Amino acid sequence: MKRKIRMGMIGGGRDSFIGAIHRIAANMDGQIELVCGCFSSSPEKSQKSGYDLYLPDDRIYTSYQQMIEEESKLPENVRMDFVSIVTPNYLHFHPAMMALEYRFHVVLDKPMTFTLKEAYALQKKVEESRLLFALTHTYTGYPMIKEAKERVRRGDLGKIRRIYVQYTQGWLSDDIAESNKQASWRVDPNRSGKAGCMGDIGTHAFNLANYITGLDVDEISAELNSFVPNRELDDDGVVLIRYKGGARGMLSATQIAVGEENKLNIQIYGEKGGLEWHQEEPNTMIMKWKDRPKEIIRTSSGYMSPSSLHNSRTPAGHPEGYIEAFANIYRNFANALQHLLQGEDISVVEKDFPSAEDGVKGMQFIEYVVESSSNNTKWIKITE
Repeated sequence: MKRKIRMGMIGGGRDSFIGAIHRIAANMDGQIELVCGCFSSSPEKSQKSGYDLYLPDDRIYTSYQQMIEEESKLPENVRMDFVSIVTPNYLHFHPAMMALEYRFHVVLDKPMTFTLKEAYALQKKVEESRLLFALTHTYTGYPMIKEAKERVRRGDLGKIRRIYVQYTQGWLSDDIAESNKQASWRVDPNRSGKAGCMGDIGTHAFNLANYITGLDVDEISAELNSFVPNRELDDDGVVLIRYKGGARGMLSATQIAVGEENKLNIQIYGEKGGLEWHQEEPNTMIMKWKDRPKEIIRTSSGYMSPSSLHNSRTPAGHPEGYIEAFANIYRNFANALQHLLQGEDISVVEKDFPSAEDGVKGMQFIEYVVESSSNNTKWIKITE
């Protein structure tokens, strides 16, 4: 008999933006229930956060180690099925590894780990365990991104020549680290890692281009900048990308563009046509052609691909946005896990969520972008 999938959470306590987002997304389709959590490194805050979510005392934990160990001792029909890890970057690797070692499936916030070495180790562990692993690169969950991927795959644009992807924000244009919790760890190399802006939002832009086109990167050349005085990590940057097969890309990411909110845009051009999508207007995609006018493609329309329609939730004309895209990742993960628990095959549509391989590619991106920028934009070849 199918049942709700039981989720535990590490991180995401009181005052956490992303924790609430994950819980709303996981709950949207009624397939997942939160049964336990360690919501903060502060035992008191973790307990209060658990009370906020109406969890019983014995399922609110003071450390992720305690949580994973104690949950593993519970009867199979009670303990969590998977853990959602929504901590800052430096606290991704060890909880994920421990969860896999104790045979729990994992959903992990991006970027996958703190270092590339950790990413390789975690990928290996996922492969050895044969457990499900999802990385929350949110923007791949949009129905129109599914449509863009399918149109590229079936050859509507012809051979891809040029990719432009930009992610523009302005919220870090001033030094707000002391007053803003979300800013404080993102600008701290001890908690964020080698990259700031490029690790935070540049990886999203990079993943989006890779997801839609399916192209592998050959070489990159990057320039990173820190415009805010005394900021240790980048808050702005540009990356030139040479893809295997001949396509060329340009990725720009910045968090110091005053007045911008969350402006993620992508344009892809092939031999026969092009497409354009803007995250702040997510229900629309523009198709461009040599010999006929532009086309406006809209979410939930009857001409959409099966993958896009599977990830559409409302009739055409009703806005679907960030939360729904996040929820699509959780729903696909939950569907896949339901089949796995029942001993059934998992379809391609249901397995359509970012993987450990995507996480490794994201960490390679960070590693080589920083290396290139440190060597005066030297071209760096991506190695497997």
